[in-house]
Amino acid sequence: MPAFPDPDSRNVLEPDCSRCPDLVECRERIAWGNGPLDADVVVVGEAPAYGNADADRWRGGNWTGMAYTSRHSGRRVRNLFAAAGYGPDDCYFTNAVKCFPEGDDGSNREPRPEERANCFDHLRTEIAQVDPGVVATTGKHATAALLEFESIPMDRFLDRVLDPVDCKRLGVTALPLLHPSYENVWQARLGYDREEYVAAVAVRLDAHV
Repeated sequence: MPAFPDPDSRNVLEPDCSRCPDLVECRERIAWGNGPLDADVVVVGEAPAYGNADADRWRGGNWTGMAYTSRHSGRRVRNLFAAAGYGPDDCYFTNAVKCFPEGDDGSNREPRPEERANCFDHLRTEIAQVDPGVVATTGKHATAALLEFESIPMDRFLDRVLDPVDCKRLGVTALPLLHPSYENVWQARLGYDREEYVAAVAVRLDAHV
């Protein structure tokens, strides 16, 4: 289990951003990027989850203010990269959309295309800051954020998983991966067990960092 991120590693880019009218009410529930600014890999999630205020240290990005720090997705994605040989000193974690996208029932909804576009300047700044070898996008929306900026059609997301993409405008290689919430469902459908999936991730990361 990786150590809980140091709060001082939080990378706040634009504290007073109000570009998304539907997200302004959720501005107290932001999950900023965290990790070393010389990391080999930038790991991009979709958006903060609601979190659990009664949990212990892994409470959800909107409670800690840091991306990928939930008890479930945060642990899973950090364990995935650690198993592939990339520990906390090698990875910078962030989201395509920084604010919690609250749905009508108070739970999280999928981020909208315009929200991904509005937030992309933040992500682009983070990628430039870190200058990684690989940007690993976890899930459909994180992958779409980079491909839309590069004017690359995504078509079916699952066809993109583990297929590196040369992002010329950003100057990086993108590696689309399964969202941690759906790994158990989709690994087998893609023909991998857990060990094989980790090995495939490691091979592709090693080839580009």
